[in-house]
Amino acid sequence: MKIENKLQELAVKAIESLYGQVVAENQVSLQKTKREFEGHLTLVVFPFLKISKKSPEQTAQEIGEWLVANAPEVKKFNVIKGFLNLSVSSSSWLGLLNEIHETVDYGFKSMEADAPLVMIEYSSPNTNKPLHLGHVRNNLLGYALSEVLKANGCNVVKTNLVNDRGIHICKSMLAWQKWGNGETPQSSGKKGDHLVGDYYVLFDKHYKAELAELKAKGLSDKEAEAQSGLMAEAREMLRKWEAGDMAVVSLWEEMNSWVYAGFDETYKKLGVDFDKIYYESQTYMDGKETVMAGLEKGIFYQKEDASVWADLTDNGLDHKLLLRGDGTSVYMTQDIGTAKTRFDDYPINTMVYVVGNEQNYHFQVLSILLDKLGFEFGKGLVHFSYGMVELPEGKMKSREGTVVDADDLVEEMVSTAKETSQELGKLDGVSEEEANNISRIVGMGALKYFILKVDPKKNMTFNPKESIDFNGNTGPFIQYTYARIQSVIRKANEQGLSIPQFLPTDIVLTTKEENLVQLIADFAAVVKQAGDEYNPALIANYVYDLVKEYNQFYHDFSILKEENAPLKDFRLVLSDEVAKTVRKGMSLLGIEVPDRM
Repeated sequence: MKIENKLQELAVKAIESLYGQVVAENQVSLQKTKREFEGHLTLVVFPFLKISKKSPEQTAQEIGEWLVANAPEVKKFNVIKGFLNLSVSSSSWLGLLNEIHETVDYGFKSMEADAPLVMIEYSSPNTNKPLHLGHVRNNLLGYALSEVLKANGCNVVKTNLVNDRGIHICKSMLAWQKWGNGETPQSSGKKGDHLVGDYYVLFDKHYKAELAELKAKGLSDKEAEAQSGLMAEAREMLRKWEAGDMAVVSLWEEMNSWVYAGFDETYKKLGVDFDKIYYESQTYMDGKETVMAGLEKGIFYQKEDASVWADLTDNGLDHKLLLRGDGTSVYMTQDIGTAKTRFDDYPINTMVYVVGNEQNYHFQVLSILLDKLGFEFGKGLVHFSYGMVELPEGKMKSREGTVVDADDLVEEMVSTAKETSQELGKLDGVSEEEANNISRIVGMGALKYFILKVDPKKNMTFNPKESIDFNGNTGPFIQYTYARIQSVIRKANEQGLSIPQFLPTDIVLTTKEENLVQLIADFAAVVKQAGDEYNPALIANYVYDLVKEYNQFYHDFSILKEENAPLKDFRLVLSDEVAKTVRKGMSLLGIEVPDRM
């Protein structure tokens, strides 16, 4: 039984014994004692003042005295106003550590047969450019959220919706047709997504030059855009694609295949994957048909130019375009089609979209439209809305070719990790192959941890230099602590010591040791909270707190040189459980931990 639950039971008995009234356990509020006060758990006594008819201090004092006299779990207490700070006995913490030590995936809930099915969409790239820093945060958040929900017993399906159609794709295709001279990833030595992205940038360069020429002739911005021959060609290409023109479709398939090969390489580097990939080219027709069915039922309306709209003024919003006058679809139509397809494919309980907060309005509208169309799942959609990520230099702009490329970022992180590790002597005595692997683990750990420790809702600045630091709230600091514990366990094995399966409960622990056991025990509650709140940052910051506490313990206490054998055994078990918890917590974030560093 959890110590909190036991103390709740005991507090109920104390109140009944002292004041003659039974209170429900849910009225007994226990919270972790604040760091500045002595104690492990704090009982809030204000709800019991009507029963005790005494001051908060006196009530807390009486309950504390009863617990120390009647409950061996409580060794002492102190009172701060209406807060009763309880110090739990060493034997209770040792009993709990034994339970954790024999539980194979402590903190993780196994999936039951009737577990809710949660589908999580993340990544959602366009096939006209490579993945960038914004995609990195998206992918890392989506993957971590998936792992956290799995750890909470959910049946998780990870999906990716590839934006493989639309005017932006046609821009890259048209530019390649006009100025590509048959260039391919093989002939150029470029990754396919980078090659296609270059043509997207090239289109924009020529388009801007064309607009400048038209405006020099006295046309307004709007008039110049309307008369752009290049944009007209791109629109005509999109129309041909939607009509199934063989030449256009063939080029589209070839260029997309280049991009997918490039994406797969980047996903592998990032350590993310998907159970099912959807393509807008395969779902947008479902969206068009669903919208047209809604038009026939009077849910939507049509304008004179044949465009189809939704009137959302009753919902406090505006009018939303669903189909253009020429019959081509917009993102909203595509998302309607994809949602319908997904719910046809899977018995989804919750559909989660991992998409930046600039799309908050889009998902508010999508939920309303699906509900209007009669889909029961409409109201239950979850938009996991996260903030933007920037580098210290400022925002990214993809069309101008100044995008912070994901591949470049990964390469830079790994190479900086290697340089930093070498400078600090952390790669001394290891082979080149091992040095490269450690550098990859540290570089990627630094990148992932720095991004995932931030509350997803907040905008953030990713600072590569700050992230690769072996001190402070960073991935490398946590990884180094894990490797340090593995080194201790290896040395113990060399000395003929093994980690015992069970500890006696009569060892007297220091406050620091008790606090570490309490922190390890908190892991289960943190995993649950991270799942309930859709917030992987809670895991990241918990692991940092655990590692920080352990490092202080490691500095202050001897492990292998401890002469008291039971205490030495306890400290080995404690170290082993800290390492296991670190490994499990970091795995939820998609971060590896090295055995040596």
